[in-house]
Amino acid sequence: MAAKSSIADIDAQIEKLRARRRSLIVKSAERFARAATKSGLAEMEITEEELDQIFEEMAARFRNDEKKGLDHATASPRRPAAGATGTAAEVSHDG
Repeated sequence: MAAKSSIADIDAQIEKLRARRRSLIVKSAERFARAATKSGLAEMEITEEELDQIFEEMAARFRNDEKKGLDHATASPRRPAAGATGTAAEVSHDG
């Protein structure tokens, strides 16, 4: 029979999981920040709403690719159609 865990043990496990969760969130944020900086996206004046839409479109693309069983390393990069709303191409760089 397994020994009962004390409340202190459970609390310690919860705190470790919270720390691990924070670490994963930070690593994910750093990854996206590097990609945004590398692509020049970080330098553009894009509204929060436009960024949300861009990321929703990217997520939908990758979700669709997963459903189709495509490997992202070999999938050809797609660009939104000219004139699509919320694209980086529509953002003025004139400041």
